[in-house]
Amino acid sequence: MLHPPDMRVHLCALYGIIERCRELVEAGYDVQQPDKENVTLLHWAAINNRIDLVKYYISKGAMVDQLGGDLNSTPLHWATRQGHLTMVVQLLKYGSDPSLIDGEGCSCVHLAAQFGHTSIVAYLIAKGQDVDMMDQNGMTPLMWAAYRTHSVDPTRLLLTFNVSVNLGDKYHKNTALHWAVLAGNTTVITLLLDSNSNVDAQNIKVKGLCILFNLIVWKYIKSIFCLTLSRLLTGCETNISLCYLGELSLNSSVHLPFATVHLPFLLNSVCLFYNFGKSWKSDPGIIKASEEQKKKTIVELAETGSLDLSIFCSTCLIRKPIRSKHCAVCNRCIAKFDHHCPWVGNCVGSGNHRYFMGYLFFLLCMISWMIYGCICYWRIHCATNYTKDGFWLYLTQIASCSPWMFWMFLNSVFHFMWVAVLIMCQLYQIAGLGITTNERMNLLGQDVNILISLPLCSHGCVRNLIDFFEIRCCGLIRPKAIDWTTQYTIEYDQTSGSGYQLV
Repeated sequence: MLHPPDMRVHLCALYGIIERCRELVEAGYDVQQPDKENVTLLHWAAINNRIDLVKYYISKGAMVDQLGGDLNSTPLHWATRQGHLTMVVQLLKYGSDPSLIDGEGCSCVHLAAQFGHTSIVAYLIAKGQDVDMMDQNGMTPLMWAAYRTHSVDPTRLLLTFNVSVNLGDKYHKNTALHWAVLAGNTTVITLLLDSNSNVDAQNIKVKGLCILFNLIVWKYIKSIFCLTLSRLLTGCETNISLCYLGELSLNSSVHLPFATVHLPFLLNSVCLFYNFGKSWKSDPGIIKASEEQKKKTIVELAETGSLDLSIFCSTCLIRKPIRSKHCAVCNRCIAKFDHHCPWVGNCVGSGNHRYFMGYLFFLLCMISWMIYGCICYWRIHCATNYTKDGFWLYLTQIASCSPWMFWMFLNSVFHFMWVAVLIMCQLYQIAGLGITTNERMNLLGQDVNILISLPLCSHGCVRNLIDFFEIRCCGLIRPKAIDWTTQYTIEYDQTSGSGYQLV
């Protein structure tokens, strides 16, 4: 079936047949001529992400911001709706205006927000679009994201850009929280509540009572959950504290020698609290950047085709280095992330991992000391003998002799088991595999040989330990110090024979 020339050239633009498009344009077809649906060649090329065709049509005089289609949109609007970041970047380079509104009254940043295209939202804001820009209906990008996208992004990204969370739209005076509740968007409701959204804000209609009731119930449930979690964590810390206090009381009552018992105990206590303090207060490897650097990074990644959420953190607005991860508890990106530890109230990463290992080691020693103190107490204060009485009689006698001491012993044994297992797992990962807990969990179920052969991982047990603990031995050993906050890629180094090289 033969098509008229205008239909043929638009079909070629739709399907990206660039040679045929060139033939028809060179034959005299006007690139600004719309089809019967008022859609231009540039529109069809933009919506289908045909970069080469866009470049060609613009070189032949196509208007970059020509309006067309049922929604009276520009090619940039079409590319934004479809989520074609590379096309958005290309059209902006040719001077397309992202602040123009379409037939529905939306600019490009509003379209990107309501269709959940986080990378495009980030790029447009980095290029200068106002994060609180209102469309013709008085809606901001945050309101559209709260109403239309039932995921953490792009809402989380917009909140990082310091949007006005309590701003109301022009007609209904609905805040982003109102729109999230109207849409039943529980994920976004949580984010907005965490960002201090005003639950008492009222819109024009007196539907606010129902909305306010839902919000209060939601906030109450969340508060109960946080309180329960806090008490659980406090209970865990209390057990460890009791174990320590029990040890002090044991040593004072048993009257053991100072040089061989009390002095090592005091030294162990100092080392334990030192490593705990460093694990708690040290920078675990937080990846930091200024506002200017964040926007520059977004633009650079977008214009090189690398603005992907797998390597870009939409919360911290930074390019994530290799082996890093965004911690949902701390709400920050950590270099060489291992895990978030509730005991120390901090993430464990490149900056404090060795202190965390020291904390585990001296905690294990402290628990062992507790077990030893219990045994010494029974020898002195309990009239029983294991070899004569047997296991069960000995057990009942020491339990009746001092129930509190028996409970402390059982508590110590329990803590000893899981701390010992944890420290062994950590040492196996550090020395044997050269990977973190996060990396091992991500590769769970795969062959261990695959883990060992991964780049940047194992260099042998001894070398792994030297590098991890930064052992120098008065300069006799030189550990390989790596700043994991700035390592983004790796390349295979064939000349050195070492396999992979950091760049």
